[in-house]
Amino acid sequence: MIFSLLKPLIFSVDPEVAHDLAIKSLKTKILPEKLFHVEKEELLETKLFNRKIKNPIGLAAGFDKSAEVYNSLYKLGFGFVEVGTITPRRQLGNPKPRVFRLEKDNALINRLGFNNHGSDEVAERISREKPNGFLGINIGPNRDTKNKIDDFNLCFSKLYKLADYVTINISSPNTEGLRDLHDENSLEKLLKNLSNFKKQKNAQVPIVIKISPDINEKNINSISELILKYKIDGLILSNTTDQNREKLRDTNKNEKGGLSGLPIKDLSTNLIKKFRKKLNNTISIIGVGGVDSGESAFEKITAGASAIQLYTGMVYKGPTIVKEIKRELIKILQKEKISHISKAIGINS
Repeated sequence: MIFSLLKPLIFSVDPEVAHDLAIKSLKTKILPEKLFHVEKEELLETKLFNRKIKNPIGLAAGFDKSAEVYNSLYKLGFGFVEVGTITPRRQLGNPKPRVFRLEKDNALINRLGFNNHGSDEVAERISREKPNGFLGINIGPNRDTKNKIDDFNLCFSKLYKLADYVTINISSPNTEGLRDLHDENSLEKLLKNLSNFKKQKNAQVPIVIKISPDINEKNINSISELILKYKIDGLILSNTTDQNREKLRDTNKNEKGGLSGLPIKDLSTNLIKKFRKKLNNTISIIGVGGVDSGESAFEKITAGASAIQLYTGMVYKGPTIVKEIKRELIKILQKEKISHISKAIGINS
């Protein structure tokens, strides 16, 4: 209710300014956690990478880029939070303006370019303030690096001990050449390096790969084979798209960058179904793209996602979105006579 009243004011300022104000407000830590509880939440308890979480609703990377407010975000009701993308060195990102609202389409386009405080500062911050919930750390290369795989190894080595899982982001459309790592030879080299490092360090942290929604069937086959070969623990499906503009109505639709929100909902859901079929239900999938309601969350879970993430939905619906989704999911489970959210995973895949 309060957000709906404030929304016109929030949307009257630049999206990145609004985001910075949201981060500052969360740093005050004044929101009481009990405000975001709903009845019968126990129906939503589930497991992700063999760890129990309160619910399958996560915050996608891109909001808390430098791991500044993750503990405040748990209070909003999220079952898990993913911070980042973190690069080895501090990075300013692309020139502004670089975030655009598409209000007619319930979408965003961003070309931020991995702006963050860098792995050393983030590692120190998380070490100083222990997470009060399940934390994913999303990592990527600096834009000017000569060897992206070296950057992934460096970032992983600095952050893996602080994470409940580490996401390898090969899918942002805003870092030149990054998506080339979807190619079979490049991806195998990356996964082999990370796998060897994990063995050397006896690191038990799960590794997750974040995939582009713009891949083709050939990529799906090769990625699936390599994930099984190197025992990767999970997939995030999917990142933003630099395509899919044809049906958009907003005047900002031609801005360069990654499109997120409602227009990529079906694109990501279809990708979940395809990968689940290829992987024979052996890998945990986190579904992201167009989640803004219990119905859209349930759709991704029944397509095969063990958990879901959102970001753009919170931009448009405000900080109570998780509470609303939890309440709606519980109603759907009761209506469909499903005893627990874990029983719904993949029933429509």
